Amino acid sequence: MSQEKIVITGIGAVTPNGHNVDEFWNNLISGISGIAPITYFNTDNHRVKIAGELKQFTADPILDIKEIRKLDPFSIYAIVATHEAIQMAGLNDNSFNSNRAGVTIGTGVGGIQTLEEQHSIIEKKGARRVSPQFVPKMISNIAGGHLALKWGLKGPNQTVTSACASATDAIGIAMRLISSGDADIMITGGTEASITPLTIAGFANMRALSQFNSEPKKASRPFDKNRDGFVLSEGAGMLVIETEKHAKNRGANILVELAGYGSSDDAFHITQPAPGGKGAYKAMEKAISDAKVNFDQIDYINAHGTSTPYNDKNESLAICNLFKDHSKKIKVSSTKSMTGHLLGAAGGIEAVALVKTIMDQITPPTINYETPDNDCTLDYVPNIAQNNIVNIALSNTFGFGGHNAVICLKKYN
Repeated sequence: MSQEKIVITGIGAVTPNGHNVDEFWNNLISGISGIAPITYFNTDNHRVKIAGELKQFTADPILDIKEIRKLDPFSIYAIVATHEAIQMAGLNDNSFNSNRAGVTIGTGVGGIQTLEEQHSIIEKKGARRVSPQFVPKMISNIAGGHLALKWGLKGPNQTVTSACASATDAIGIAMRLISSGDADIMITGGTEASITPLTIAGFANMRALSQFNSEPKKASRPFDKNRDGFVLSEGAGMLVIETEKHAKNRGANILVELAGYGSSDDAFHITQPAPGGKGAYKAMEKAISDAKVNFDQIDYINAHGTSTPYNDKNESLAICNLFKDHSKKIKVSSTKSMTGHLLGAAGGIEAVALVKTIMDQITPPTINYETPDNDCTLDYVPNIAQNNIVNIALSNTFGFGGHNAVICLKKYN
């Protein structure tokens, strides 16, 4: 395994509160939410009527109408976010060896919009009317395939599915592929487009979603005593990562260092986190160890912070137990208070937010934090962004199935 630094040279984001990195970041530090009533389908029969949709989103001029017809939205979001990351990284055909460039991307459910649409067609119109594009539009790995096709990336290419930890695991695995010498440069992150009647109904019926329909922007309230569930959202967050040497050789602007990755599984319950956040504790501990930094050097954590009763309590406990006294000095915030929860893409947009946090030395707030909870006792950067020194920080993501994934980013010197 190479000991060379791995760095981030490009970031791209498509989110409910911003369709590019600048818009997304400016809205985060201004405390602006992207949660609103669902417009994609009729919610009259649904318990939950709110989500983080991409309002007025267009893939123009990156994709033309003919291309868009062949793609599920989860692939479209990945392509648009990757385009931004690649532009920022200054990647042109001559600046990298395509055989040493790959893709590792995370998604929780892949092309579920296509699946529901085509299932409705077979039920109403019969088998012969199912689209021949159905399979290549729907399968979970296809977004990564499209990224390879569009940018000629012939290196390793995989899709990671570990529920809400998918994108963070993808980033960690991409990092490992570079460290082991399998690639010089990787496109990585996550994408999700799962605001559908079936998904909303499924999560709502297991009581996982907020039912604060009357005030959508206040529905996602991580760590607040009155939280009642997460808000389902969509979008993509993508990064360009490479070895420091590779970045320098092609004259790239280095944003931050991708220093560490840790993963674990609770092996406790299919949907609930382990008591005291034991698995989360392990993943954070591994990421810090992998980054070769000390616990008291962590300045900030972009928390998983879903706004569900169990997650926020157990994540807070895990942070308290791992960092002990230092936990009182760490800034912890959940940008899901503004974006909602992008499932498999959450770690992608939160990695982008963390890159900007370190670059601008501003910690985004946890909005809607009104009533402290005795089970959540950390500094959650309530309601207003803060100027803080952030040299080393973590991004936490935890998912159904007990999956935990954490990355550690460092200011690049």
